[in-house]
Amino acid sequence: MRVAMIGTGYVGLVSGVCFADFGHDVVCVDKDPDKINVLNNGGVPIYEPGLADLLNKNVQAGHLTFTTHMQDAVKNADAVFIAVGTPSRRGDGHADLSYVYAAAKEIAGYLDGYTVIVTKSTVPVGTGDEVETIVRKARPEGDFDVVSNPEFLREGAAIEDFKRPDRVVVGTDSERARSVMRSLYRPLFINETPIVFTSRRTSELIKYAGNAFLATKITFINEMADLCEKVGANVQEVSRGIGLDGRIGSKFLHAGPGYGGSCFPKDTLAVVRTAREAGAPLKIIEAVVSVNEARKAKMADKVIKAVGGDVEAKTIAVLGLAFKPNTDDIRESPAIDIIKPLLGGGANIRAYDPEAMAEAKHVLPEITYCKNAYDCIDGADAIVIVTEWNQFRALDFARVKSLLKNPVLIDLRNIYNPDTMRKHGFTYISIGRPK
Repeated sequence: MRVAMIGTGYVGLVSGVCFADFGHDVVCVDKDPDKINVLNNGGVPIYEPGLADLLNKNVQAGHLTFTTHMQDAVKNADAVFIAVGTPSRRGDGHADLSYVYAAAKEIAGYLDGYTVIVTKSTVPVGTGDEVETIVRKARPEGDFDVVSNPEFLREGAAIEDFKRPDRVVVGTDSERARSVMRSLYRPLFINETPIVFTSRRTSELIKYAGNAFLATKITFINEMADLCEKVGANVQEVSRGIGLDGRIGSKFLHAGPGYGGSCFPKDTLAVVRTAREAGAPLKIIEAVVSVNEARKAKMADKVIKAVGGDVEAKTIAVLGLAFKPNTDDIRESPAIDIIKPLLGGGANIRAYDPEAMAEAKHVLPEITYCKNAYDCIDGADAIVIVTEWNQFRALDFARVKSLLKNPVLIDLRNIYNPDTMRKHGFTYISIGRPK
């Protein structure tokens, strides 16, 4: 099939490349000529494991092209995906839908024959209705359907998630549109992937409900970790004990510094806003948002306490800036909320991240960026592990201790064993585990 993907951000680019790898002919469209130039020259503007190789493979096979011109891409397409950004507006939960609506209006001008317009961006309930209104107003005679098809991609594992998803959700009441969507996802049938067909509004809410539930699991276990610290219990054992219950499951029960990234913070705020405006406030999710924000601030206090209650003129080594490993995404990263109070307290911050330093420099220009973990640690008064990159899981303890002024390690991801660290002579602070 012929696919136009409007937007080459994280979702649009991964989706476009994977659809091309399914054998469809995909044209990715973006208004940014610099980004399109990078893509046309074999580069990838984001970090996602395996994406560059898959992109170049499908470009060479003739299934994938990139352009700044929407007209030809839409005119020849069986399906046009809207995969543009929907950032929080003013930070109050309102999703900025201006890019979605602008794309819809432009798409309308180029429709030629029956076309399925698919909203891939994460949008509030009812957005598909407005997209349909915009397109119908511009093209009263147009032959099209508007479909919701939310993405469920984890950064760092997006290709696997696209090709072997738990489910595909499609929101439409049109049988013609369902037929097109079945054809697009036909390669998944061999894996017996469930395709959930539902109404458009239900599909839009499924995305928000899923992310809000996962954010709740994270926040729940983080609060349990606080309780564990007070009563002398071990949160990792608590997680295992409850996670083995099939009704609960083990995923997203890892205590840490709080959730971040491009999805959970934005989507929890958005669903809270939607619920309030609908007159059905979500008290649990409101609490999740509040607790998560407070938690990230508390992590800075944990670091300050670990170095004696005062970070003035002390050097803190921060390992990890991305909100999770295998991505360069620092949006809403706990590292930012930890580093800023430390800077405010007079600390000198040295930081290292395998992929996220270029992005971090735009947000944290005042800190020192290092070439590797050991360079970062050299001369520091304490280490803080914020992101659980694999290379931070096997540090040479003897070398680390020799480089530090004081053998203090604050492990916000619980990647080391407390007894082992104490045997190596470290003052070791973790999350929700006995000292």
